Order: sequence, then C-alpha cells, then structure tokens
Amino acid sequence: MEIFRQGQKYAALERPCTPEDGILRLDPAEMTALAAACDAAAGQGRMLQFVPASGAATRMFKSLTAVMNRSERPAFADLEKAAGDADAKETATWFHGLRRFAFFPSLRDSLAAAGRDLEELIESRDYAPILETMLTARGLRFSEQPKALIPFHAYPDGPRTAFEEQLAEAARLVRNGEGLCRLHFTVSAEHESAIQDLLESLRGKYAASGIRFEVGLSLQQAATDTLAAGADNWPLRNADGTLCFRPGGHGALLGNLQRLGGDLVFIKNIDNVVPDRLRAGVLLWRRALGGHLIGLQSRSFAHLETLRTARAEWGREDERFTEALEAAALFLHRDLAVRPPESMRAHPNDAAGRESKLRYLLDALDRPLRVCAMVRNQGEPGGGPFWVRGRDGTLRPQIVESAQVDAGNSGQRAIAASATHFNPVDLVCALRDFQGKAYALQDFVDAEACFTTTKSKDGKTLRALELPGLWNGSMAEWNTVFVEVPVETFNPVKTVNDLLRPNHQ
Repeated sequence: MEIFRQGQKYAALERPCTPEDGILRLDPAEMTALAAACDAAAGQGRMLQFVPASGAATRMFKSLTAVMNRSERPAFADLEKAAGDADAKETATWFHGLRRFAFFPSLRDSLAAAGRDLEELIESRDYAPILETMLTARGLRFSEQPKALIPFHAYPDGPRTAFEEQLAEAARLVRNGEGLCRLHFTVSAEHESAIQDLLESLRGKYAASGIRFEVGLSLQQAATDTLAAGADNWPLRNADGTLCFRPGGHGALLGNLQRLGGDLVFIKNIDNVVPDRLRAGVLLWRRALGGHLIGLQSRSFAHLETLRTARAEWGREDERFTEALEAAALFLHRDLAVRPPESMRAHPNDAAGRESKLRYLLDALDRPLRVCAMVRNQGEPGGGPFWVRGRDGTLRPQIVESAQVDAGNSGQRAIAASATHFNPVDLVCALRDFQGKAYALQDFVDAEACFTTTKSKDGKTLRALELPGLWNGSMAEWNTVFVEVPVETFNPVKTVNDLLRPNHQ
C-alpha cells in the first residue's frame, strides 16, 4: 500500500549498453571452443533448462477472439477491406494462411467430428465456424490452452507443440553423458495434468534415440500474489468482501528457480523455439553463451580464491596482496563490466584502504552470474540493456523493462529510446558459489524495482503491483554480461500469425 501511495521507484539509467560499451561481441574464431566447453559441462550433468510456461495463449489469439465475439460478425470480404481495424486484418491473415498452420489437420478433424467440412468452409469463406471450433470448447479450445500445448511446427510424422520443441532443443543442449536431459517448466495448476500427459506420450519417441527426460513442473506460488488497491490506494475487495490479490508477475518465479538447486541453468521463454531445420544455428549461439559463462565463472572463482588467501595469509603491505587486488579489480571491470564507485577505483596506499577494497571485491565477485543474449532492436516489445547506477554507487549492466523507466523524465525517456538492442529472454545462469553451495537468490533482488499498473475490475479502478521481474529487478544485483547474438536466434510467437513467418514454416 505504501508503494501505491508514494509511487514506484524508477531505474537510474546512465546510458544504453551498446557493442563495446556493455555488450560483448564474441570472436567467431572462439565459438567452436566455447560451444565445446558448454557441451563438456552438459556431459557432466551440470546443466538444465528452465522454461517459464505458466501463461495461457489468450494473447496469442486476442484479435481472433475479438472478431469472434462481435455481436454482428462482418462478412469475410469486409474483414479484408476494414482499414484501420487491426483485429480484422489479423483475422484475414489467419484465414488466408489456414492450410500452413501445423494445427490445420487437428482443426479439420475437429470440424469433421461436428459434421462440417473445413475445405468447404474455406471455399465459401465462412470463417465463423472455423474460429469457434479452433478457439472454444466446441473444438480445440486454443484460447484456453497454454502456449506449451499449441501445435507450432509441422513435421512428416505430425505436428510438434511448443513444449515438444523445448524438449527437442534441450536434447541437444543439456543432455548429460548418460542421455539424460533435465528441464523444468513453470505451469498453471489447470494445465499441469495435460502437460504431464503430453510429456508421458513423448517419452517413447525420444527413448529410441537414447534420450531420457527428467522434467519438473512447478506452479507460481500463491504466496507471491500481491494485494491490489483501488483508486484511493487502499486495499481493494472482491464482490464477496474478500481482499483482492493478483499474480505478482514473472518475478514470482524466482522462488521456483531457487528451489531447483541448479548449477548452470538456461532460461528461455516457451514460445521462442524453431523447427529442426533452424536448430543448429540457434544452438551454436546458446552453447557459446554457456561456454562463455563457464569461463567467466572459472576465472571469478580463481580471483575469489586468491583474495581469500590474501586475507588469511598475506600482510596488507605485501606486494602480492596489492597485485591480487588489482588483478581482481581489472577482471571485474574488463570481463564482468562492473564499474565500482569512485571510492573503490583508487589504488589504496594504506592498510585500511586495502582492506576496504578487499571487502568490496569479495562481495562484488561472490554473486550469481549470468550471460544474457541481446539482439538488435527490431521494434519487438521487451526490456533492453542499460547501464544502471546502484544504491552503493556501482554501475553495472542491467535489463530494464519500459515500466521501470520514468516516462515523466525527458532525460530518462531519451536514454531508453536510444537503446540499440533488446532482451529476447535467452540467458544462462550460474547459481552456485565457489564451494558449490546454492546462492540465496532473494539476497540479490532490487526490491525497489517493482512496478505498478492501473487496470479495471467490475467497473472499478484497480491498481496492481508486479514484483521485480525475473530477469530484470530480481537479478539486478547479479553479475551480468551481455552478448550480442543474431536476430535469427529470436523467434517468438506472440500472435498466431507469427507461426506463418518463414522461420516457423
């Protein structure tokens, strides 16, 4: 309630991260070696894939649903001619591409079961029965399904859902030496059993190739829901008098990630998948990201070990002590892109100053680490990479969502608008410290990075609070390295017609 009354805290953007200023470009000559390092770690069983898959496909079919629910449905010819009507345009595009969707055979069979012929409906341009069969309980119920269960790509042996494509990618990314692939999906309670059934039906298909899956499913904890407020910034109540709570956004999944106890974890959205013909290119980059993370972690651990030795065994006047400090500071600046506050940049010339710098470096290095893909901005929605000043004065790369930017501040608005890259949610994380102990991820959250939105409920104003996002505020105090990757590695499906793009055919 205090956040609603006082207003959210905005990120302090210094400038966008750009290539050679916060975004690394990997040397093409190193890609093979980096990918091999990732493969070796996977073979040792260190890797798993974490996939946020809780959301329903409602937004994917939003335009089609809007047209289906119109009180007076226009003729198809009118949909094609409706200038300025985005929903009509989306629906017309969908209809013209019907035969190219991977779910076309299922749609045809569902209509046939109801005594309708899909080809005849297409010829007569009678789109309404097709929409209803595809979206509602009269047929495939796509508008109620999670994206995980929507058929995305067609193959000779049948269509593959987004869920199966994630399995197929994991089989070549995180498989250990015994053929075991470990994945974890966050799902909603109402879809958990359907996803589990799909998984069981697929095991035999991949077992023939020596691939086994260990798949965990977890729910977004109800305890992470946040209390909604009304226009007066006091708690909002439902019609029955109970307090109104709302899901806290993807930041609520930090606890799910923590409970995995994972070592090296790839994170990628459920809908960012490609068919087999494009998989090798995508996987090369993901494996290179993993290899780069492993190299950074190894060097970070080596500096931590040296600094601990310096603290325990070397005098503050020992030349080795000073050399250890400067080597660690250089690694922090050059490889982890962390810019310490002014007070920690100088070369201390007394024992107290060296001890202070030692404490800063130990704290700065002993954190969860992530390597995040960044793609050239193509106008897609999503957060971007920026240099952000922390409360202690440290400047570090962070992913910042548009809701975290103060739109009333022209300077901050201009920095946000000048970003050249954006976040495709394709990252790999190191979640254990140099002793192999899992980090307490909650200790590295910027609690002030939550944000508020205004909605409507039962005709009343509703103010909702979202927790710090999983890859922005929840990881704000992690060590973060951004790597530029080709836009071809980013293939999200936000609307159904994205499946008509060449990369999904």
